[in-house]
Amino acid sequence: MKTNGFTVQAHFAGKDGAVCEIYERLLKNSRKFGSVVEDPKKTSIHLNNRTAFAGVATRKGAIILTIKSDRKLSSPRIHKFEQTSANRFHHEVRLTSPAEVDAELTSWLKAAFELSA
Repeated sequence: MKTNGFTVQAHFAGKDGAVCEIYERLLKNSRKFGSVVEDPKKTSIHLNNRTAFAGVATRKGAIILTIKSDRKLSSPRIHKFEQTSANRFHHEVRLTSPAEVDAELTSWLKAAFELSA
């Protein structure tokens, strides 16, 4: 998919194979909740329902996943969070293996997907 001259594929050029596998698993799990639109930007790929519910920034050997939430999530997996408004938080999780896209992470994605409906 291409928007504003940016493509999803371009985000994976020169990255480790695991990075693509992590992304594919994120996409597959998110699509269990309903329609997901990939929206490539300059520095990340937004995953949208009606609005963005997650952001994917690719690194050489990892993905930095930003997940939207209506509350602060408490987990050692979250290495950074930001409160963007009274009832909106953005949480960052660093993923280095497809196995990290597990039930806990998928539950956070589901809640984010529902928030963006």
